[in-house]
Amino acid sequence: MPMRGRRLPAGRAAEGGARPSERLLGSRTGRGAAALCAGALPALAFPAPSLWWLAYISLVPWLLLIRSAGTGRRAAVDGWLGGMGFVLAVHHWLVPSLHVFILVLAALLGLLWAPWGLLVARLLGGSPSVLRSVAAVAVVPSGWLMIELVRSWEGLGGPWGLLGASQWDVPPALRVASVGGVWLVSLGVVAANTAFALLISVPAARTTAAACLVVGALGVGAAALWAPRPEETSTVRIAVVQPGVVEGPGSIDRRFARGEELTRGLAGRDVDLVVWGESSVAVDLSRSPETAERVAALSRLVGADVLVNMDARRTAGPGSPGIFKSAVLVGPDGPTGDRYDKMRLVPFGEYVPARSVLGWATSVGKAAGEDRLRGSEPVVMDLGNGLRVGPLVCFETAFPDMSRQLAKDGAQLLVAQSSTSTFQHSWAPEQHASLGALRAAETGRPMVHATLTGVSAAYGPRGERLGEPLGTDASEAVVYDVPLARGTTLYVRLGAWPVYGALAVLAVFFGAAGLRSLRTPAPTRPAPPARTAGGSPERPGR
Repeated sequence: MPMRGRRLPAGRAAEGGARPSERLLGSRTGRGAAALCAGALPALAFPAPSLWWLAYISLVPWLLLIRSAGTGRRAAVDGWLGGMGFVLAVHHWLVPSLHVFILVLAALLGLLWAPWGLLVARLLGGSPSVLRSVAAVAVVPSGWLMIELVRSWEGLGGPWGLLGASQWDVPPALRVASVGGVWLVSLGVVAANTAFALLISVPAARTTAAACLVVGALGVGAAALWAPRPEETSTVRIAVVQPGVVEGPGSIDRRFARGEELTRGLAGRDVDLVVWGESSVAVDLSRSPETAERVAALSRLVGADVLVNMDARRTAGPGSPGIFKSAVLVGPDGPTGDRYDKMRLVPFGEYVPARSVLGWATSVGKAAGEDRLRGSEPVVMDLGNGLRVGPLVCFETAFPDMSRQLAKDGAQLLVAQSSTSTFQHSWAPEQHASLGALRAAETGRPMVHATLTGVSAAYGPRGERLGEPLGTDASEAVVYDVPLARGTTLYVRLGAWPVYGALAVLAVFFGAAGLRSLRTPAPTRPAPPARTAGGSPERPGR
């Protein structure tokens, strides 16, 4: 006898007929994993993969995931987990130094994206109107920029992995950076992602999204054509000395000796400045006349000043000894007196924030056992040949405001001294070197990035690469012909105006939302059904 068909419960029927992707996103674990992966995807746009084009669509999966969130709480969680994935992917090279603490750091920083998740759900969820679609292309990038601004604070890790920095090798993007810094590039990249997300998921908004993409492309073209360009004036020859990886007993002395050997090879090459990397000198030259004389002898031999970097203990003032990272200019007669002390330090690498609370990080990773001391102000060094140099040390090249200030103070050449030897086999050396292109484009001033172990590179005043970089496997000295330029970019004149613009957009959006909520009457609660004697609301009279 044939069995009669039975209907499955609604939940089981839906589960059985759902596609694998729907089942995955229907579970908390699967959706959380999807959010982590979606947030990590933009990391591929940065060096070393350098898939720069991916930046313009890499946020789309994350945006679509948040759009599908059924509740505000789920949207906030999707934003948080995606932010955690982004932080882990962009900073994965810190794992050998921070170990498990990187998970704690990523979870805390990821919280910055939770409000952004709510914002995305509010603007992209459901069936956005034309007006809401246009608002989304402006408001979603503005919210992202606020996250970049907050996490750019030195104590939260600094501005490493700003989305706009992935466009360091794209000439139109560098022109945009000269107008509004890396901030304006980030706004444009996130706006493109938002428009593409609308194009894919909201048929009614496709015309609007396409129009927004066209307007954005025209804006980039206008910047490329009409933004002020630095005017090249002359050329200087800058030598970079990269001793390479030197390990084992006596490595400090052997590295210094290798730097001397490479510098001697520059004799007769008519250089204007020789630059050594960060921590290239391990003693205070004012307390080691012998070391100072060895560097001065090199200066006399090559006919140019030598910019070294001391990582040494000295006295900061009465009763306050400590270790500074200092760029020191040495001439034929010894140290010239021009010295710059690093102002912004790497959290955990050079100091431990709130050491009394987080000092335990030194026991699980390679956090600084002793806090370095900070310099008090930027310095522009005036070389005897008329060249004015603005030094930065390592991590400081990530901060757009520092190179801007040096340009305003009259620096003709930006010089960065770095050491990424701890992260030699990761993406960090390439990412760090790429920041020089952005700083050069923003300021209209060429930049030389000198390291101990690579990657060392040089960039012209428009952010263009000069010559070939020195990779992480190189131990040599290279001379770059660096064009100087005059004139001022809009970014140097106006500063981080895109940040203020984003704040204004958010203020208008939230203000309008607040006014709408005030004008909308609160829903009235339905009165309870009347009861009759001996009866019930459902069946009165019984």
